[in-house]
Amino acid sequence: MNRIKKLKKIRLHHEGTNILISSAIVLLAINFAFYFIFGTNVVSYALTTVSIVLYILMVNFFRCPIRLFKGETEKTVVAPADGRVVVIEEVEEHEYFHDRRLMISIFMDITNVHANWYPVDGVVKMVKHHNGRFMKAWLPKASTENERSTIIIETPEGETVMARQIAGAVARRIVTYATPGEDCYIDEHMGFIKFGSRVDVYLPLGTEVCVKMNQKTTGNETVIAKLK
Repeated sequence: MNRIKKLKKIRLHHEGTNILISSAIVLLAINFAFYFIFGTNVVSYALTTVSIVLYILMVNFFRCPIRLFKGETEKTVVAPADGRVVVIEEVEEHEYFHDRRLMISIFMDITNVHANWYPVDGVVKMVKHHNGRFMKAWLPKASTENERSTIIIETPEGETVMARQIAGAVARRIVTYATPGEDCYIDEHMGFIKFGSRVDVYLPLGTEVCVKMNQKTTGNETVIAKLK
């Protein structure tokens, strides 16, 4: 399969454009209104400081570093997200495979980049969104009971991999770009989760695990597994 790059040269993710513009307008309006009514004082300076810090945090959340995987992609599974490995275990998968799979889960906190990358090269076979609860994302039940999007990918070698975007207690907006039937590649964005959550990757048994529990991952850079 030829690797066709479809990278967008952006530093802030387009998912944050409307939020950042509207937030800037609201914060400026609040500050100007406060100055107009109460004038310049300690409280107004504090309000300005809080507004600036809040906006910087929002800009940081929607940052979108440009990353190109430098290694060999054949049989390689890369981290779909920045974060921390919270699960490495064999589980019964009941949504699609209906058998045992190796699951590797990466939890993203609010300081992480929240763009999600495809973990493998291949063809998207299925995309399905599930409504659900908004429990804390690191809880085991979150994988099957929270709002989530499931992406099934068949690799060039014929292996099938599932990536699952999971909403959390704060994150209530999952965006998925994958479309059934399209080719997908490492280096491309699979989606975006707003304000923290996790991504699970389900792999065939016998896959070589290349990460450890609580290890920090960098999306589209850290190799988390090697397919057999």
